[in-house]
Amino acid sequence: MTIRRPCLIALAAALTGCIQPLRLVRDDSPTVLSRQLIAAPNPAGRGTFRVRTLYYGSGRDKNRVEYRDSVTLKTKTVNGTKFAAAPSPAQGKIRKKYWGFGFDSLPVNGRVWYPEGDGPFPLILIVHGNHDMKDFSDPGYDYLGELLASRGFILASVDENFLNGNIRGENDGRGWMLLQHLKAWKGFNDSTGTPFYRKVDLDNIALMGHSRGGEAVAVAAAFNRLSHYPDDATVAFDFKFGIKGIVAIAPIDGQYEPGNRPTPLENINYLVIHGSHDGDVSSFSGLRQYSRIRFTDGKPWFKSAVWMYRANHGQWNTSWGSGDFGPNSPRSLDLRGLIPMSEQLKMAEVYLSAFVEATLRGKQEYLPLFRDHRVAGEWLPKTMYTTRFGESGYRALASYGEDVEVGSGTAPGVTIAAESLATWKEGIIPLRWQNTNSGHFGTWLGWNNRIAGTDTTKNGKPASYAVSLTDSLQQAWGVNQGTAVVFSLAPTAATPGPRAAPRDTTKKAAPDTGKKTPAPKPPPTPKKIPTALDSLPIELSVEAVDANGNTARVPLSRYGVARKPIEVTVLKRKGRDKTQFASMAELIPQTYVIPLADFRAAAPAFDPARLRTIRWVFDGTRAGTVVLTDVGLSNISPAFFESRRGQP
Repeated sequence: MTIRRPCLIALAAALTGCIQPLRLVRDDSPTVLSRQLIAAPNPAGRGTFRVRTLYYGSGRDKNRVEYRDSVTLKTKTVNGTKFAAAPSPAQGKIRKKYWGFGFDSLPVNGRVWYPEGDGPFPLILIVHGNHDMKDFSDPGYDYLGELLASRGFILASVDENFLNGNIRGENDGRGWMLLQHLKAWKGFNDSTGTPFYRKVDLDNIALMGHSRGGEAVAVAAAFNRLSHYPDDATVAFDFKFGIKGIVAIAPIDGQYEPGNRPTPLENINYLVIHGSHDGDVSSFSGLRQYSRIRFTDGKPWFKSAVWMYRANHGQWNTSWGSGDFGPNSPRSLDLRGLIPMSEQLKMAEVYLSAFVEATLRGKQEYLPLFRDHRVAGEWLPKTMYTTRFGESGYRALASYGEDVEVGSGTAPGVTIAAESLATWKEGIIPLRWQNTNSGHFGTWLGWNNRIAGTDTTKNGKPASYAVSLTDSLQQAWGVNQGTAVVFSLAPTAATPGPRAAPRDTTKKAAPDTGKKTPAPKPPPTPKKIPTALDSLPIELSVEAVDANGNTARVPLSRYGVARKPIEVTVLKRKGRDKTQFASMAELIPQTYVIPLADFRAAAPAFDPARLRTIRWVFDGTRAGTVVLTDVGLSNISPAFFESRRGQP
């Protein structure tokens, strides 16, 4: 059939009409990332070690030439039938025909980048997520292998492509396979004649995972400390490796749950990163695992979550690229707004390298990066970030999930009060995806300082919200000048209307004449001027009050930008995002850490050791709504603040 030119033009116009215009918000990184406050070498800079590579594996792989003909170290296969299976017998036959093995003989394959030298060197395993099983994913972390090996780490990219494709509910298998690799590495380290004999520091191990692999590393870390498989206790575990930290790259959460409960983790460093334009894991699901991390042993641990604007799912892996949906991605995903892959990889190099330097080598100079991205303006690609942060010195005053009483906090004796708020409620903080919550609870605080009436310039006393603690709690926690106020906050798009004018109680009531007085006409509603959601950040102040009533106030903007919600369109077809997602913006509270010493510097009469109340005063923006969560105090390690000198 021949299509005439006018028809082609009409068809092109119709298709163009279905594609929504590119929408990117104003980038504030020229200001936010204008300074470099960490006085340490760039963790993304190449190190001094010469890098070598090798493969280990079964030596019998049908489809992977490198794991058949190029293995330096041969490994035994493992029986994974307790942890993963094909969706049907027919599919099992198809998969076995392609791979040449079944789930009862899974290979332990890996490609390794390692430093030339005597060691011992910390060990890092990285594992991919789900993808076309015939489009191999494990080569895609070569950029991390080259970087980290040059800096004195061993990195092995784990092959789990045989668990990819149409399998579901297999993330326990992915995690279990990582522990089988650690068993193999113990053998490499203990055996004379291997390139790694006594060169592997098995007490300093980190696991990294991408997508389903991002959940698998949490599962592996949990299994590592268990005596038995939670879903079949006839399977005994005896791992107990020195896993000190895990990194999750755009992870899913909840595909596998041990004993039908979310995977618990404690006393381990945790980093999760996610992109705004992720077309596969479309919500920041890793925040759920982040919220479950607990620190209970009194040792120094930390957790951090970093959201990157314009990053997608696949560009963390050089083999995946922009194809979050595979070959059909250009049809369904709007790829025009993505940050270049080189910039996305650079962000990963900075954060992941700094994480293993801090976690496996104790380099505390990198810790401020995980608290506040603004300290690394020269290292990070120029785009926008949101950072969540927690550490083992934190104690919760108000977490908002323990009851439905808005006037009480989490710790004993903590009370909460508010003044002149238009909105005050508590609830679950949702994620962008439909019917998905972040695992965090928070309080919604809305205000409008304008007084209703014909005089639209008249404002009342700024609204405020206060959390107070008792003297006994303050003393028990050892609050002093080295303590910091910690909380997370995110503006929303909601703007309450003006508050009601106060009643004039000085006027006497008119005598009752029996005649009805016509109701006064309501004042005209001021014309609403539409503004872009990202036009101006929220401005407010934070106050600290001591037991003597001395008050100190600092601006929130000194400690981070309180951005309005950033709307994101991931899908190409016009209007599809609004029907696909519960929200056009991901609600991610930014963590703020304010040392009590800063309050004292603002008001020398204020006594940090007698802290009584923390108050949020909505005095900088006339009207708005924020979500506040995880309010507490921290006797935080000084290392987290070594970069604060000169910070705006």
